[in-house]
Formats: sequence, C-alpha cells, structure tokens
Amino acid sequence: MNPQLNIIMMASECVPYAKTGGLADVVGALPKALKKMGHNVRIIIPKYASIDSEKYQLDRFQATMGVWMGGIQEWCSVDTCMMEGDIPVYFIESWHYFGRTGIYNDANNRDYIDNPRRFAFFTRACLQLCIDQNWQPDILHLHDWQTALGAAYQKVWHWDEPRLNKAATVLTIHNMAHQGHYSKDAYEYIGLGWERFTPDQLEDQGGINFLKGGIQFADIVNTVSPTYAHETRTSNMGHGLQSYLYYRGKAYTGILNGVDYENWDPATDPHIPANYSLEDRSGKATCKAELQKMFGLEVNPEIPLVGVVSRFADQKGLDLFYQAIHRCMQNMEVQFVVLGSGDKLLETHYMQLPAQYPGKVGTFVGYSNPKAHLIEAGADFFGMPSRFEPCGLNQMYSLKYGTLPIVRNTGGLADTVEQYIESTGQGTGFKFNDNTPAAIANTIGWAVSTYYDRPHHMEVMIQRAMQKNFSWEQSAKQYEDMYRMVLHWKGR
Repeated sequence: MNPQLNIIMMASECVPYAKTGGLADVVGALPKALKKMGHNVRIIIPKYASIDSEKYQLDRFQATMGVWMGGIQEWCSVDTCMMEGDIPVYFIESWHYFGRTGIYNDANNRDYIDNPRRFAFFTRACLQLCIDQNWQPDILHLHDWQTALGAAYQKVWHWDEPRLNKAATVLTIHNMAHQGHYSKDAYEYIGLGWERFTPDQLEDQGGINFLKGGIQFADIVNTVSPTYAHETRTSNMGHGLQSYLYYRGKAYTGILNGVDYENWDPATDPHIPANYSLEDRSGKATCKAELQKMFGLEVNPEIPLVGVVSRFADQKGLDLFYQAIHRCMQNMEVQFVVLGSGDKLLETHYMQLPAQYPGKVGTFVGYSNPKAHLIEAGADFFGMPSRFEPCGLNQMYSLKYGTLPIVRNTGGLADTVEQYIESTGQGTGFKFNDNTPAAIANTIGWAVSTYYDRPHHMEVMIQRAMQKNFSWEQSAKQYEDMYRMVLHWKGR
C-alpha cells in the first residue's frame, strides 16, 4: 500500500468560500477525492471580506503571524474551519490586502493595482504557516499565477528549511490567459532578488510574470485537460509562454478536471423542481417547463431550448453567440436562456434580447446557483462557444443532466464531448471548429434539426451522455500518480 501524502493546496479561490471560475470548483473538489484515497490535505486561501465567518463557523487558528516580504515584515492572522469531506481550510486574514469587496477586481471590473503585492504576500504567508505550525508537506500544490511564486520562494528562501525543502512543488495552470503580468514596481517587495529578474525566470517584457516564474521554478507543471496541454505549447494558445512549457518536456502534462457529482446529479439535485435519472427521465420535462416559465418563454415541451451559463468574457465567445442568436431567430423554432455577467457591453446586449424576441429568449445578468442548476436540468442543449477552454465543467455537468452540449472543438471541450455522427446516431454532443457566429448558428441548427427530425438519435445520445463518468476519483488518481512521480524525481 502506498504511503499517505501530506498535501498543502495553496489557492486564491475555493468553493464554497470564494469563487469567480472553475479554479474554485477544482480546489473545493480535488482535496475531497484525495482524502478518500487516504491522503492528508490542507487548503489555504485568503480571508476575503465576502467570506462570512459566522456562516462558515470560522475559528481563530493563529492570532498573529509575521511574514517577511522584501525586507518588510507584514502581519496577519489565520482562521480555520472544516470543509465538507473533513478537509481543514485555513484563511489568511489581512484586512489591508483582502478586506475589500472584490477578489481580483474593483466594482468597475478593474484589477486592483496592488494585486502583485496581495498574492505574493498570500503565497509567502502560506509557507510561513507551514513553518509556524511545523507542517512538513510532501507536496506543495500551487494553483494559477496567484500562488505560482510558491515554487520560487521554496527554492530561493527556504532551500535550507527542513519543514519545506523536501516538498515537491506542483503548479496547476487553470488558464494560460491569466499570468499575473505586472509592472516591476512591486518586485522589490516580492523579494526574490534582482539577479532572478531575467527573461528565463521572472522578467517578461520589462515587468514581472508570476506564472512564468512558477513554470520555471516548479518541479512539475500540469494543466486541466490533455488537449489544452497540447494547445498551450503552440503560439496560438501559449500566450507567449509556449516555449517555456515546451522545454519542460515530460514535466508538463494535462489532467482532465473532474466533476463533483455530489453537487451535480439530477437524481439528487435539491435546486431543481423534479429529480430524474437515466432510468426515469420524466422529471426533466417538469424542469424544462419551470425553466421556460421562470425566463418568460413560451411554455411548450416541443420547442428545443438552448441554455448558457457563462462569464461574459472574450475567452467564452459570448459576443459571437449573441450574433448567432440573431441568426437563429430568423429561421429556427428554438428558444434560448442565458445566465452570465462580466463585460458591461455584452450584459446590455443580452438584456435587450428578451424584448427583441419575446417568449423566445430569456436572460439573467448575474450569477445564481439555483438558476444555473435549473438551466442544466431544463435545457435540451447547452452552448459553450469558447475561443479556448482549458477544461470547462459545464459541458460535463450537461452530459450528466442529459442536456447535449454544443461546443467549440477546443481544450477540455474536445476531450469530453464526442461528436454526433449523423449516419449512426453516435456521440454525446455537437462540435464546431470555426470561431465565427456562422459556425455557431449552423451547429445550433444541426442540433435543432436533430431534435425535430431524428428524435431516435437524440434518445441514443442522451442515454450515452448520462452514462459518462467524469468523477474526481479518476482525476485524483492521476494527480496521485503525478505526485509520486515528481517525488521519485526528487529522490524520495
């Protein structure tokens, strides 16, 4: 039997405490799967002002903790609670850095100007907590640019610290587009030495690049799907760091994210009006009717309904989807429900659609977890027109809910959705390649025609989709294998 591993997860988000995207879902779910495999996992995140101490029953864990940053000692405290699955979570509390409304951005969606200081401090604080509490991790698991410098701090500042220097550093990249690229003004505070402010380490176009530094210093790097690992080694998807990933060789790999089926299963989902399963799907019709009613659509079970839950960001392709909806409204009998927020212009565009197409298009600007679950359950199809998608989770939720995905053939979407074959009825969804409104509209048309003209194929595809299993147990086993491989490389 393999020995237990002591794993520290350092991240800027974790469900249910703080979330802006899929990173939070991963950090909230992967530790639970690793715990079930017998490993000891601790999660450390910032204590944002939005985290309700009473709601989550946070207790003070360490009253004061000094953190050295480039010759300056900062002070913070640490709270803790036990997450579902018996996972301890620790919260670094610094009102100066985290006592504000947003996680990364202000109310106008602009980056906080001190983000490099905020997350460099948080990363150092995570390591200091290990030292103060005498934790001796086998794995320091870093997530995205916000904690990527943990690998550099371990090797530069803590090379002789017995509680940290034997740990293997693992960096998971959830989105290459977000690299933590900032002015060098904060570099002195970060405190990694100007001799490392070079193009092959931390410097990038005259500024600091947190993710680049993590890629260079981490013992092993992975991203969240095999196809995205391949794509990010190319100039199209590497966002300027493709050569650094390429030269990592076998120390850069892709592991598909899993799904937390405890929260995303139509048979047990508490957010939907009727539960259903592969064996008895009758409840899905009730969910569709409720979804149509909630969003002001014509309540008609015969009309196919396409749902979307997404951030309104360039990556997600919702600007192209908006144009595709207009095309579809000209010649198709189809309905759309869109839930999302982000880009203010896109928010305005989508808010106007229900008035332009009454009874056919419904929009909710913002985020609502119950509405997101109802869309997954009540829609017939789920749209994800991403320009790129490291992994994506909603398409995997959709498969479980018997809601066939309509997706661009990229990243994790390519890895998880099987293309419909019209001659046989095989597949689990509809994929397109071109990044255009016409390609999206044509693929929606293909799905709609299948709904009307080939209902027997729809039945076969839905059954196949609902049988797919993307549980975290499978992905966690791959993470465990990666952990053991990198420890072997380090001679442990």
